[in-house]
Amino acid sequence: MSKTVPIRPVAADGKPVAQRPRSAAFEYLTTKKDELVGWGRKFSIFPYPFVTACCAMEFMAVSSTPYDTDRFGAALPRFSPRQSDLLMVVGTITHKQAPILLKVYEQMCEPKWVMAFGACATSGGFYQNYATLLGIDRVIPVDVYIPGCPPRPETVIDGIMLLQDKIARERHPIVTESF
Repeated sequence: MSKTVPIRPVAADGKPVAQRPRSAAFEYLTTKKDELVGWGRKFSIFPYPFVTACCAMEFMAVSSTPYDTDRFGAALPRFSPRQSDLLMVVGTITHKQAPILLKVYEQMCEPKWVMAFGACATSGGFYQNYATLLGIDRVIPVDVYIPGCPPRPETVIDGIMLLQDKIARERHPIVTESF
């Protein structure tokens, strides 16, 4: 069994470069920065609805007055993947649509999140045939799954709140050690 050796930075002359220890002030600053940026991103989600099937009615209901996703900072759907950071896949995805979905996902800027909306997007639903993709997680990574056929608006709001908690807990590397 081989022993792994940590890689140390080397200068142009071949001598090892001394690394500065992180100061407590830097650790405090980056921790507070992560909390602040996480809080800001948590309440500024711009969804891109990739709507293909009957779950679209429930998606529209979530945006209506009784449920009002604007309270959660996710009210303004963007219809360009370059302007959004949440891809909401709503409905059935076929194998023909999978490359299109992947292209839309790749066009989104970082950080980006994905929400599988309904039974068809999460597992293929009741379409167990050769044409239906059995879950979008076979093509793109999924952050939040929303169950149901169709899912109730309350379930969608719970999914948005789960995603917000995930965003707030993430590390947001904007400030580096060299500032």
